Amino acid sequence: LIDPTSSYAKAAAAAMGRSMDDVIISALGGTANTGVSGGTSTALPSAQKPFSSSQSDGMTVAKLLEAKKLMDAADVDPSIRRYVVCSPTQIQDLLNTTEVKSSDFNTVKALAQGSINSFLGFDFIMSNRLSLDATNTDDRLCYAFTQDAIKLAIGKDVMAKISERADKSYSTQVYYCMSIGAVRMEEVKVVEIACDE
Repeated sequence: LIDPTSSYAKAAAAAMGRSMDDVIISALGGTANTGVSGGTSTALPSAQKPFSSSQSDGMTVAKLLEAKKLMDAADVDPSIRRYVVCSPTQIQDLLNTTEVKSSDFNTVKALAQGSINSFLGFDFIMSNRLSLDATNTDDRLCYAFTQDAIKLAIGKDVMAKISERADKSYSTQVYYCMSIGAVRMEEVKVVEIACDE
């Protein structure tokens, strides 16, 4: 018989991964505690949020170019890997763009693969964990960031325990825990991109 605890372990490990994603995404656009003792709250500056939430367009090449320009103008080292985290809707927006799907502009055959690996120097990460804008709930908040823009601290690594409980008719108990936190290290290395959905 197949061991049912293996499926429990896989599901719990996936849940831990999603929790880690949530902490990192929250740190991208959230308030960072700065200063020697971490007593100063630093929000992501409005200059790093160049796209008005009242815009009615999704993810566009123009938005990616603006994010790239902001990083380049702030002297962000171009050798540091850059990423864009966005939802499937934004991937679809880009796949409908001539510059992305045409081999004249892009060496990656995006439509043949059905995904976008990289474009304009950004590697793309698709996530369904991104939140909507609080003021305009039609806008998904996506982020362009560099590899060193966010730091994840692991206070306690994932601990797993799958065991039987005698007091519950020997049913399987799954216990997973971890202690993590994330913080934005440099504001100029993160750009918030509001995209209409």
